[in-house]
Amino acid sequence: MFKKFTNGCVNVINRWLPDPFLFAIILSIVVYIFAMLGTHQGPVTMLQSWGNASGFWNLLAFSMQMALVLVLGSAMASAPVFKNFLAKIAATAKDKKSAIVITTFVSVICCWLNWGFGLIAGALLAKEMAKRIRDVDYRLLIASAYSGFVIWHAGLSGSIPLTISGGYTIGEATYQAGTNETIFHPMNLIMCGIVLVAMPFVNWAMHPDAANTITVDPALLEDNKDKVYEIKTPADKLEHSKILWAITVIAGLLWVVLYFTRIVATKGAAAIPNALNLNVVNFIFLFLGLLMHGDIRRYVDAIGEAASGAAGIILQFPFYAGIMGMMVAANADGVSLAGIISDFFVSISTSTTFPLWTFLSAGVVNFFVPSGGGQWAVQGPIVMPAAAKMGIEPGRAGMAIAWGDQWTNMIQPFWALPALGVAGLSAKDIMGFLVVVLIFTGIVACGGFLAWAAFF
Repeated sequence: MFKKFTNGCVNVINRWLPDPFLFAIILSIVVYIFAMLGTHQGPVTMLQSWGNASGFWNLLAFSMQMALVLVLGSAMASAPVFKNFLAKIAATAKDKKSAIVITTFVSVICCWLNWGFGLIAGALLAKEMAKRIRDVDYRLLIASAYSGFVIWHAGLSGSIPLTISGGYTIGEATYQAGTNETIFHPMNLIMCGIVLVAMPFVNWAMHPDAANTITVDPALLEDNKDKVYEIKTPADKLEHSKILWAITVIAGLLWVVLYFTRIVATKGAAAIPNALNLNVVNFIFLFLGLLMHGDIRRYVDAIGEAASGAAGIILQFPFYAGIMGMMVAANADGVSLAGIISDFFVSISTSTTFPLWTFLSAGVVNFFVPSGGGQWAVQGPIVMPAAAKMGIEPGRAGMAIAWGDQWTNMIQPFWALPALGVAGLSAKDIMGFLVVVLIFTGIVACGGFLAWAAFF
């Protein structure tokens, strides 16, 4: 019965799920029509709201930040020193159970630190595990590596909590919540902790029996040899100069130390979590990646290889910004589509149930907008004003969107593509297992947001 259910989900997804860019186009058309109907603005006016500087091009800086999260994290994970570290971790696994448990545990931690880093690190670790534990189901191993992504938006690279930590303006209102109210809020940490501790064993419980286990094709485990550089010209010597590399790394890391030192001196150590934002996180990962690669030319090449994974962000985010522009475009009476939807949520919710409804709706929206930043652009103008009307703190409202976004990534294959590329598998190979992860984490999140309202 269970296998029929999971296989049915896989078949539906493979048959009906088109490229995510098409969702951005379809959603743009839907919002365009409903914004005109709801606000009684004309088609030309709404088209201008879509394509002007406050619409289509409103998220250029944010798009670059999100692209860098993926690229810098992926480049750091590809550093030889980190690959060797993953090999040592893989050597600690002795059997199928420990291979699944360790892979899931490490993947959750890495994705919490940086989602781009975690996607690649988890897949690389799974391949190292498969080299050593030959009877482990390779599909489940890769699914376990990807399952850690279910925690990314509650972690240090979460676009929503890092965005609102510095204040985010929607219409004429600014919403702000420090990371102590989002990422480092006790309830968020408790939910993350439950996933970290319990999910490895949930994944292990799904391991097929020997007759149904599919092991890895040895050809998929062949290592790509590190590129060998020939240093012949003065330009080559400059590109591989240890002096220039050291100066750059030291300057970057020194800035990070000075930044947090100033924070502690002026606001105290308790303010350190609030000092994190997208720019600071990306800055740290850039120079850590350069440090790990140990060579400027190697790091440049690693960035080039990782940049292809950001193609979806570059193409789709202007459309999400256009959707946001139409959502907040108000008529002469100040009525906008975002305001209409916001009022509806207020009418059917309480301060306890609103974050729960937001989480569930965000999970649905994620199918159509498979990007945390894009989802914030679509749902932020709806959720944040509604939460403010109900007296719900911005941090809890923002994290409800964040958890919903990361939740259904388990059965939305867009972000699985980098990991699947490393593993040599397709989405249909892992989606059946991830349905169970979806159910488990959904229960954790629903209970968590109800507890957040009750105890904090």
